[in-house]
Amino acid sequence: MTTDYLKKILTARVYDVAVESPLELAPTLSERMGNRIHLKREDMQSVFSFKLRGAYNKMAHLSPAQLKRGVICASAGNHAQGVALSASRLGCRAVIVMPTTTPPVKIEAVKARGGEVVLFGDSYTDAYNHALTLEKKHKLTFVHPFDDPDVIAGQGTIGMEILRQHPGPIHAIFAAIGGGGLISGVAAYVKAVRPDIKIIGVQSTDSDAMARSLKAGRRVALPDVGLFCDGTAVKLVGEETFRLAKQYVDDVILVDTDAVCAALKDVFQDTRSILEPSGALAVAGAKEYIERSRASKKPLRNENLVTIACGANMNFDRLRFVADRAEVGEAREAVFAVTIPEERGSFRRFCELTGPRNVTEFVYRISDEKTAHVFVGLQISSSEEPGRITKNYEKHGFRTLDLTHDELAKLHIRHLVGGKSPLAHDELLYRFEFPERPGALMRFLDCMAPNWNISLFHYRNQGGDVGRILVGLQVPKKEMKAFRNFLSGLGYRYWDESENPAYKLFL
Repeated sequence: MTTDYLKKILTARVYDVAVESPLELAPTLSERMGNRIHLKREDMQSVFSFKLRGAYNKMAHLSPAQLKRGVICASAGNHAQGVALSASRLGCRAVIVMPTTTPPVKIEAVKARGGEVVLFGDSYTDAYNHALTLEKKHKLTFVHPFDDPDVIAGQGTIGMEILRQHPGPIHAIFAAIGGGGLISGVAAYVKAVRPDIKIIGVQSTDSDAMARSLKAGRRVALPDVGLFCDGTAVKLVGEETFRLAKQYVDDVILVDTDAVCAALKDVFQDTRSILEPSGALAVAGAKEYIERSRASKKPLRNENLVTIACGANMNFDRLRFVADRAEVGEAREAVFAVTIPEERGSFRRFCELTGPRNVTEFVYRISDEKTAHVFVGLQISSSEEPGRITKNYEKHGFRTLDLTHDELAKLHIRHLVGGKSPLAHDELLYRFEFPERPGALMRFLDCMAPNWNISLFHYRNQGGDVGRILVGLQVPKKEMKAFRNFLSGLGYRYWDESENPAYKLFL
């Protein structure tokens, strides 16, 4: 099949709508990481994403009769815009089925390109199934976002351009993985022409379907996916993309939300451009790859690493969240809970131990007559520092918790410190995620028993497709069975934080 894909990619029809995106060195990031990190700027396409390549190549290969009937796809964003633009160029009808949770900015972008938007269901899966129904009903042609040879070949032209733009040595090419169309196409071309170049996929830790599938040797479906990197939030990878990934992909690296936010900041500092979270996955993966090498006996130095900046359809409101988390992801900020004795001079001693480090956040609240709890954020220079800081505080008698990787602390506690109440008996603490759309919060409240008092509530709009809330509920022990039934029937993701040490200290 390699020869087939090589031919398909070399003859792909993408340049009616796509441009050959530049391959640019990221100078500041390269200097810091000790390697030359190049950005393949697919965010500079007219729809701010690589997706139009595969969509157009697929549609350009349809027969005149198929084009006359029209096409249909299911997408919440970038693929939808690619299909809509391609349809307008080819003069055919395009029906785009999008989940009802899709942000208005993406819906309007598709409509502006002539797409007929149909809103259906809460998830991509709901929209996908409805699109298949409409496909049969109206005899439309389905344009799959990733699991189609023509779509894969269209995306593969990115690999062809990279090798043409950088004929010298390349250690590895990094690509984000959702359903696998991008990395499959790039890998099929690169491995046929330059098999020495490593092809490394990057996924977020909460949307790692391809990584799990490759490990299991079969396609693994995820029960749910995280939505911060919404462009790659795919529960099940494609059959053909999985086959190609098994054959050609050398490794898959997982990165967390903080690492992605740090990568977004890195790209902004070098280019003054803002990628979407999925668009920065490859950069985050390259950084993690270098850090892993530093921990080994053969640290990577002065190598050429190519990262595909695959999209820039970012909701502006989400930048608030990115700015909050980028410092932690870059190992430039650490957060701690420190217990200090409530006695004269202890606060001064604590400040002296903190030393000249820049304090990014500091919240103090008296706890009782003997102790006080401090929530503190400190600027750091490496990922090893939090451990050393913790040991130093402990050595001088200050009980310390490193909360740098504690989701509850970073999402909620830092905004709620100082909220203990003697009235909050029988309190349970839960984190919930729900689709960010009108009415979702009321649905949550309507499901609750009227006698379960809300003793704590924290919500902050992060500009994403999913809302995050922290709730304290006063549930008598005799009603725990009913409470568990409430949780199972709610349909939202949730986490029990009742035993979280940050909660016990501050709330």
